[in-house]
Formats: sequence, C-alpha cells, structure tokens
Amino acid sequence: MPETDVSEADVLIVGAGHGGAHAAIVLRQRGFAGTIALVGEEPDLPYERPPLSKDYLAGDKSFERSLIRPPVFYAEREITIMTKRRVVAVEPADHRGTFSDGGTFGYGTLFWATGGHPRRLSCAGHDLSGVHSVRSRADVDRTAGELANTVRVAIVGGGYIGLAAAAVLAKLGKHVTALEALPRVLARVAGEPLSRFYEAEHRAHGVDIRLSTVVDCIEESDGRAAAVRLAGGERVAVDMVIVGIGIVPAVQQLVEAGAAGDNGVDVDAQCRTSLPDIYAIGDCAMHANSFADGRAIRLESVQNASDMATIVAKAITGAPEPYHAVPWLWSQQYDLKLQTVGLSIDHDQAIVRGAVASRSFSVVYLKRGAVIALDCVNATRDYVQGKALVEQRLVLSAPLLADTTRTLKDIASYAMGTHGKKAQAAARHSSRAS
Repeated sequence: MPETDVSEADVLIVGAGHGGAHAAIVLRQRGFAGTIALVGEEPDLPYERPPLSKDYLAGDKSFERSLIRPPVFYAEREITIMTKRRVVAVEPADHRGTFSDGGTFGYGTLFWATGGHPRRLSCAGHDLSGVHSVRSRADVDRTAGELANTVRVAIVGGGYIGLAAAAVLAKLGKHVTALEALPRVLARVAGEPLSRFYEAEHRAHGVDIRLSTVVDCIEESDGRAAAVRLAGGERVAVDMVIVGIGIVPAVQQLVEAGAAGDNGVDVDAQCRTSLPDIYAIGDCAMHANSFADGRAIRLESVQNASDMATIVAKAITGAPEPYHAVPWLWSQQYDLKLQTVGLSIDHDQAIVRGAVASRSFSVVYLKRGAVIALDCVNATRDYVQGKALVEQRLVLSAPLLADTTRTLKDIASYAMGTHGKKAQAAARHSSRAS
C-alpha cells in the first residue's frame, strides 16, 4: 500500500474517516485517473467509527474488522495514504497548504472531510487523567486500558454516544451514572416517547440516569478524576468519566483561509465551499438540507458523509448533481437496534406505532400532518417501508399510522389511492410553507 508523503496531488483529501475514504473509492470507481492522496491525523487506515462506542469498546470486534478497506485495496487503486499528518494552513490562491511539521503540499482539488473534534467540558478538572472522549481508536484504547481498575463510571451527555457507551459498560458490570443537562435523553434528536423508553431501558439495566443535571467540576485525587461535583453540590464518586457532548467542526484552517462558515463551513448543493476548488463534506459541512425544509444544518452521520462524498466525486468527474439524500442513522444499545430515517426537527406530532412494552415499535413524526421522520426500535420493516413516506412527505392521519394491522407500505398505497397524488402534493406544499 502506498503509505508515504506526496508533494502534489490532483485530488488531496484531508480527513481519513468514512467520508474521505468513500471519496477516494468513488473517484476510482468513476474512472478518475489522476493522483489521489488521502491525509489523516491518526496512524491507522480509514476505519468505521460507530463500532468504537459499541463492539470495539466491549472487546467483541477487533480493530482489523473495522477497517473500511484492507491495505491492498488502496495499493491496487493507487490511492496514497498519508497517516499522522495534520494540515494547519491552506492557501487557496496558490492551491497549496502546510502540514504541522512545516512540510507543504499542492493540490488541484482539495476535499475537506475532517469531521470534528470531541467537545470538551469547560469546567475545572476536564483534563484530568481518567476523563475520556469517544471519537477515535486511541480514545477507546485508553478507555479500555483502564477498565480493569474501574468500578464507577460517570457519563456526561445523554446522546447516542453516551448512551451506547453506558450500555456497553453496564453489560461489563460497571456502576454507570449518566448525567444529562436537558430534561430527557436524546432531546436534540428524538421525541419524548423514544427518550422515555431509553431512560427506562437503561435504568432497568442498572444505569443511574440523572436528568436536568449540570456538571460543576471534576474533582481530583492523586492526579486522577475521583468525583463529579454537580451544580447543586452533590458528588458522584467515579473511577472514570466519559464525555459525550457533541463535536466541534474541524474547519479552522478553511475559515482562516477565508471560507464562509461559522458552525462548520458553508457549502452549496454540490458541496463546494466559497474557496476555489475546495469542497467540504460530512460532519463539518453546513448545507441546506431539503429534509429540514431547506434550512442550513450539519448532519453528523456516516450516511451524510458518504453521500456527500459521492456528490463531490460526481462533480469532479463531470457528472454534477445536487445533494438530495434521505438522512438515516442507527444506534445499538443492549439488544435494541434503533434505526432512524428522516429528520424530526420541528415535528409537531409524534405517533407511537406498536407497543412500547414489546420493545419493538416505531415513532412516526409529523409536521403539519406530513411524515418527516421515523425512529424504529427493533422494527426494521417499518424503517425500510417508512423511507418512502419521508421521501414523499405523505400526509397521513395519526390513527392510520398507529394501525399495526397494516404495513406502512399498505398505508402509503391507501393514502395515494384515496387522496390522489395532486391532493398529497398540495398538502406537502402547504406543510413546507407553514
């Protein structure tokens, strides 16, 4: 496998995660014959990140099985891998850039796929030994290396990363306390029915879920984290703290070079930044998303990174098209597989389809009567069939959606046959305009 430095590349991809690797793969699939260099800060080949807080942390999946492609794949396709290299500056006018060690590079097209860095706590003690993030293999290796001497773990943040880690650690027999500042877990990404379900599940597995709980500081003993002090003064004794409170988009170099953007870097429908011949994709790309009614958002998912990579590869190879992909993601906690399609942002109704007690159900999100998203727990058929409802933004009644004697495919066919395509189109237009 070519694993060295290059001084010039026709396409230089900064960021060796899902998006960066997929970009290189699709470029070759589409017959791109120019030179491709893939630059990553980590020492490893591109690998899958979702298993880090799940199978890899639990020790159920080796790192080698997490590689997106084996070494020989890149060698055969003449994709140069540059590991342990960090870009610190970009000069758009000259199509050049600088690495942290002072080395320079040139590019024809720059592909920015850096994702983000874990958001850190700002309180005292945030940098103590025993305080961990879950973003890279090195992060999880450090965490796993301390588990043998760990009994009590505090997890700060009740999002997908924090809850996945809580599930793994609870299964490993650790005493886990999850601290969430908002009134429910998953509050930013899901409706209340799903939040309450996962709170109950984690509590049933012994996790102490604390809601509306603010961290004041992390206390030290012998140079390590020993307790999390809460805003009200209560101390939660710990041997380890895991922080999962989101990411900070890694775009400083582009912004300093003049790219438009603040919370990420702004891109157009083909993922172009405001800088010449520079594209940005994935977690760090702020884009107008049609499934969010055209508002500018960042999507932190493998799906988004991979689909955006395809859009840029098509643009580079002369077949440009706008980005329009249905968002989806998944999360594994205990024996529960959550599959999400669409975006539940600004939903005004959440319909539970199926019995929550059965641990196999879906939550269907509506906005002005139109289906905009589904969260499906151990309900793969709903997830697969629900995609069409989201794509078409079908307007459906709550009783109809809650009727589990009908599949979502049958419900969609019934709606189109009963109301007609014109009526549905008018209802969707009204929904978006409201």
